[in-house]
Amino acid sequence: MVAGEAVRTSGRRTEAEAKDWPRWTPLLAGLLTTCVAISGTTASLSADEVATYSAAVARPLSGLWGLVQQIDGHFLPYYLLIHVWSWLGEAEWWLRLPSALAAGVAAGFLADLGRRLAGPRAGVLAAALFAVLPSVSYHGANARPYAFAAAAAVISAWTLHRVAESPTNTRIRWYAASVALLGCTHLFSVLVLPAQFLAALLVLPRRTFLTRIVPATAVGCVPLAVLALVGWGERHAISWIQPHGPDVLLKFPKHAAGSDLAGPPLFALAVVGVVILLRRSVPWGVLAGGWLVLPPVLLLAIDALVTPAYVDRYVFVAAPALALAGGVALASVRLAPVPFALVGVPVVLAVALLGLPAQADYRQRNGHYDDFPGALGVIRARERPGDAIVYGQSRLRTGFVYYGREDLPEDVLLRGQGPAFEYAERDDLAEALAGHRRVWVVWRGTKQAGLTGKKIPRVASVRAAGYRLSTAWHSAELPGLTVALFERARSKNGKS
Repeated sequence: MVAGEAVRTSGRRTEAEAKDWPRWTPLLAGLLTTCVAISGTTASLSADEVATYSAAVARPLSGLWGLVQQIDGHFLPYYLLIHVWSWLGEAEWWLRLPSALAAGVAAGFLADLGRRLAGPRAGVLAAALFAVLPSVSYHGANARPYAFAAAAAVISAWTLHRVAESPTNTRIRWYAASVALLGCTHLFSVLVLPAQFLAALLVLPRRTFLTRIVPATAVGCVPLAVLALVGWGERHAISWIQPHGPDVLLKFPKHAAGSDLAGPPLFALAVVGVVILLRRSVPWGVLAGGWLVLPPVLLLAIDALVTPAYVDRYVFVAAPALALAGGVALASVRLAPVPFALVGVPVVLAVALLGLPAQADYRQRNGHYDDFPGALGVIRARERPGDAIVYGQSRLRTGFVYYGREDLPEDVLLRGQGPAFEYAERDDLAEALAGHRRVWVVWRGTKQAGLTGKKIPRVASVRAAGYRLSTAWHSAELPGLTVALFERARSKNGKS
């Protein structure tokens, strides 16, 4: 077919341009990106990361199996990986290191994919833009599977390009394996597949597409189908997500880049890159463009037609396309006799500078919006012997135990571990607090959520048991953690 021949000609030209491409370039890109991500592991674990710890580290395999039958079954491949990984340690940075390595893998394959599509300059710039994205720093320092989803998306696109060069059985099997990997990272990561499917349809002979790519994709989607069925049965886990309107798409550049300053200009640059790719080779322009815009659009369609599901972290899988298309656009600027570095490098630095506020925010102790060490510091600064602690949401107990270990006030309500992330607790709070003059109440949310209204029932129960508020503290970010100290009201004769 004409499109396929044009792409193969383009591929031969790209290979000719890449004779001096050092083989270590992707490795260096991956190493630098991993280092950037690791530098953000100083933030406190978020509530979601604590869920990873609870599922994959704090339980034996039998407990993990019991958990995934209740909730988060579609995360089982990731949880199994972290379970094995945690045999060597449980520190914050160690639990997050797999995500940092995944971000590095994504950058390395992105560098080579950019080289294949538009030459060595495009590959280097794509990897550089990806490395400086605040979203990469966040998800690369996050003990959740979203960096793995981005890496799998890049690997699957890279293997598809290899198939287009030469559709051998080995390369097609590798493509099927990459699709399977994609489905095992996160359910919504497969929203990049329609773009790959369209690109394959355009670039390959029709017979090859129908008899080899379609079956390979179908086989690769088997793990996805199984995990999707499990996820559908556990969709109550995302019942907290609110429906969104089309206006949420305006925030997509911010969500993909992780910065409201760097996102929009980089998205505009990426659109230019997609147009350039379309002019060079329609199939790969369709791949890059579809990879960039289809995940948020399709996720919004699911949100409207199936179940509310649009969350910014679910579209991080499109971040590599943002960097790839941006790199292609920058590499296409040729201002003789201005050296290449004087064109591309300043733009990458500008993107990095625009993202600095978000980068700094993600690296604060409360950069993941749940400051467990800060909350513990408040308690320890004013704790007295005989104090009790009550959790507004029982699952918070895991985070406080992770950071506080045995150095916590008496947990008067705890009965044992529940079947999911929650704990079994006593329901006779007043009796459980008998003999305690002071009680600490902690919850996820603002002060107002607990101190006014009925959003945190535990607070109302503590007050009903005869305690009054002494002081309250809240972390700087929302929703964040609130710590409140209540003391038993004294009677007129001065006794508690």
